[in-house]
Formats: sequence, structure tokens, C-alpha cells
Amino acid sequence: MAITLVNPSGLPEIDAYRQVSIASGSKMIFIAGQVAWDADGVTVGEGDLAAQVEQCYLNIGTALAEVGASYDDVAKLTVYVVDWTPDKMPQLMEGITRAATKLGVTPAPPATLLGVAALDVPDHLVEVEATAIID
Repeated sequence: MAITLVNPSGLPEIDAYRQVSIASGSKMIFIAGQVAWDADGVTVGEGDLAAQVEQCYLNIGTALAEVGASYDDVAKLTVYVVDWTPDKMPQLMEGITRAATKLGVTPAPPATLLGVAALDVPDHLVEVEATAIID
């Protein structure tokens, strides 16, 4: 495995993800931001942040599998949420948890959460991009 996830002493231990990833592989994989589209380009979970987060994470899983990788190989995720406010955290975590359960992912890699004004189309509430490393 090319990625080792770490929670360093001296930093808060966060259950949802690890603070640091150590990449030792030789191939970098950059996955474009994934929105809540199904394989036919239809938005999943219109108006439902948790459902859209779940679909985004599942789409990342599909992209990783296509190139011989998995979430174990993800060094970093970036999550963009439209009109982010902290009260949306339970919905975000619900979607991540549902996707993680389906994908068998634990623990999650380091992630950055950014609030944005809008995404590509008005129906999309969240977008997730990933960087992975494989040998």
C-alpha cells in the first residue's frame, strides 16, 4: 500500500479522518471533482446534501477502481459544499458514513472542506476531488 494515514501527537485526533497521509508510491492519480451524477449524468439526491455527498464519494470509488486503485490509495480529498454553514455537518457526515460503509473505507484520508457560492449546475450541492498514489 502506497499510503499510510497518521494522526500525529500534538494535533487533535479527529474521528472522521486522519490529519496526515504519507505517500510512498510512484504514480499519482488526480480525480476531477465528482458531483452527484449517476452513470447517465442524472443528478442523484436533488436537494439532499447527504445523498449527494454519498454519490460523490461513490463516484470517486468508481474512478479509483477504473485505474486499479481504492480509497486505501487516496492521499487527499477536497470537498466543496455550496453555501456551507456548520449546521450542515450532520448531513455531510451522514453521506460520508453511508458511502464509507458501502465502500468499506476506514479511516478516511486527510480532507479539506471549502464552502463555495455555487458549482457547475444549480442542482449540485457538493463536489469532491481526490488525489491518490499507487505503486
